[in-house]
Amino acid sequence: MHQFIDRNTQEVKSEILYGDKIIRFLYSRARERSSLIYKMLNSSRLCSILGFFYYDSFIGSKITRTKAFMDKLGIDYTECLDPPKLLNTPRKIFERKIRYWDIRPMPEGEDCVVAPADSKVHVGSSIQTRLFYIKDKFFQYKELIGANKGKWIKAFRGGDFAVFRLTPDKYHYNHMPVSGVVRDFYSIDGGYQSCHPEALVTLCTPYSKNRRFITIIDTDVKGGTHIGLVAMIEVAALLIGDVIQCYSETRYDSPQKIIPNMFLKKGQPKSLFRPGSSTVILLFQRDMVAFSPDIIENNSRDDVISVFSRALGIPIVETEVKVRSLIGKASKKIISS
Repeated sequence: MHQFIDRNTQEVKSEILYGDKIIRFLYSRARERSSLIYKMLNSSRLCSILGFFYYDSFIGSKITRTKAFMDKLGIDYTECLDPPKLLNTPRKIFERKIRYWDIRPMPEGEDCVVAPADSKVHVGSSIQTRLFYIKDKFFQYKELIGANKGKWIKAFRGGDFAVFRLTPDKYHYNHMPVSGVVRDFYSIDGGYQSCHPEALVTLCTPYSKNRRFITIIDTDVKGGTHIGLVAMIEVAALLIGDVIQCYSETRYDSPQKIIPNMFLKKGQPKSLFRPGSSTVILLFQRDMVAFSPDIIENNSRDDVISVFSRALGIPIVETEVKVRSLIGKASKKIISS
């Protein structure tokens, strides 16, 4: 069982862990010893084949029984731009667009930092012993950013982080958490390991070993969030062979690739995960962000059954957040949830 906190109601809820049995089987210690199977599972080619079979093929569509699949996932039809009859394959369901400008309100205030995705989040600080242990389990800092990126390694050393875990039922567009100018954009090749909770606690720092896309944003510019540098790291995973960069200034219109020196506006669509589930990690410079109190409090609750807490022996509890909702502010400001 894996539980989380519903931010709107503060209720403890249980997550349906899709593929739980097969993930446990594939990522057990016994299976890790089988290097051939392990390499095959995390190869780009097999990832693409499995993705096509499940999400694009006629057989895959029949297996999932599209409408029943949507109902099982709990997708709200009224949020979607397209009518349900047009969402007739699993891929179209996962890559659906929503009326975010109406149904995902964004807090006012230049200094606000917002959630990049409909997801479950936990936050931490690289300088706190307990939370450093969390970071060290889920990702190796230098490896995550890129060992040859000394400038950015130095900039974010000792800073804070937030890990946003998407699940298959979620809206799969990522939105900008801050406003600012792109100072660097690059990708790092890697595997396609699952970001399922059971896999995360079994594997060694999967976030920094998977293929990932890093955007460095300078927010200390005109129209920016004024929170220093922010790294937005989009992590590929099992069945997700790519992350499509498709920033849109207005709704989903005229999507653009991310390039240095372009200005990105907070709350706007930035990228799209291919179907499945994956993760966005935000890195902040030291003492620049103050996370929302409710997220911090939920992080350490000991009355919630979490796969992470059980595996690591310390409370690590996620809060479910909506894209564009407040997760923090510039540290010199007073946060109001």
